[in-house]
Amino acid sequence: MHHFAYRNGVLHAEAVNLLDLARSVGTPFYCYSTATLTRHFDVFAQAFSDVRAIVCYALKANSNQAVIKTLASRGAGADVVSGGELLRARAAGIPPDKIMFSGIGKTAAELALAVDEGILCVNVESEAELELLSSIAAAKARSARVSVRVNPDIDAKTHEKIATGRAENKFGIPISRAREVYALAAKLPGLTVTGVDMHIGSQITKLDPFDNAFALLADFVRTLRGDGHPITHIDLGGGLGIPYGGGTDPPPDPHAYAAVVKSATRDLGCTLIFEPGRVLAGNAGILVTQVLYIKRGERKTFVIVDAGMNDLIRPTLYEAHHEIRPVRERPEASGVTVDVVGPVCESGDFLALDRTMNQPDPGDLLAVMSAGAYGAVEASTYNTRPLIPEVLVREGEWALVRPRLAAASLIALDRLPPWL
Repeated sequence: MHHFAYRNGVLHAEAVNLLDLARSVGTPFYCYSTATLTRHFDVFAQAFSDVRAIVCYALKANSNQAVIKTLASRGAGADVVSGGELLRARAAGIPPDKIMFSGIGKTAAELALAVDEGILCVNVESEAELELLSSIAAAKARSARVSVRVNPDIDAKTHEKIATGRAENKFGIPISRAREVYALAAKLPGLTVTGVDMHIGSQITKLDPFDNAFALLADFVRTLRGDGHPITHIDLGGGLGIPYGGGTDPPPDPHAYAAVVKSATRDLGCTLIFEPGRVLAGNAGILVTQVLYIKRGERKTFVIVDAGMNDLIRPTLYEAHHEIRPVRERPEASGVTVDVVGPVCESGDFLALDRTMNQPDPGDLLAVMSAGAYGAVEASTYNTRPLIPEVLVREGEWALVRPRLAAASLIALDRLPPWL
């Protein structure tokens, strides 16, 4: 569910008219809905209200401070994958004891920051990382709480670029040898083993992969406790998908997902930790873009818009489908098949291919739906195209939560050597 709907023929974000908003901030821009963010968080959290659980929002989905703070106000913790995201979480007011630090390539400086902040847990992904964290924490006379991310070799049936739980993926330690890594962790100074971590992928739309993975994880917790490790929490990761349209079956809702989790973990007595990102932010945001030209080629008609792959890379990177709606409803007409493309100098610069839609006119605005996750955070300044604005709406009001950068600001970052 989201809060983008037509009123008197014009698409609104909650009660904000997107035509008026575009006149104020210019196009392209991202727009996020407070009501959608908070509703999605509340539904997810309520699915686990009868067990001990911490919902740690995955900042990698959308790390705008306004989005983080909106979710933090509902009780969200944070799952971070870099030192920068850790600083963002703390700047948004998320307490250290609700922050998980994931990721396979944490630097010494990032691990030191985690130790200094006293975060809830570091999800360790290799023996080398474990030993480095031990040396850092011991040198500071501190103790870092750790869990080991285990790789169950389970196919999550998602896009290959966002699958993380197969043996060929770079993430985690094979579950077949994770016991020996836990034995090492228990012996190293400066570490306190508190949990187990597993994350098998993103945009998962079936429950079977979760069911299989969590059954393995529960058995592994029992094995670890038999080895003498006091496992007090299980980090089940994230990955629950959202509906993007395009004729695909809708993913399961959080309550169905919760039933699978509880079935596997009910007798373990552990605090459950979750790392949802896309399921909270994905349908809470849209990308608004203006049609520049209609170009009729030999074989295709191209709708050329002012948003490019540098603004939203998901269609070309993941072959992702995003529904595209006109901001002003058009009279019913027979659809035409077009490619919606951007101005970037790449053939891979598109928002939709072979999409049937009512053909827009130059100057019309289009809304690219379900763009709240992995949209702005994956944007770049390719072709010296400045990052675009981000707007947060709440009922009938809106706020610019990231201003449009200027090309001059990008150029000013460059430094010439003394010989030029």
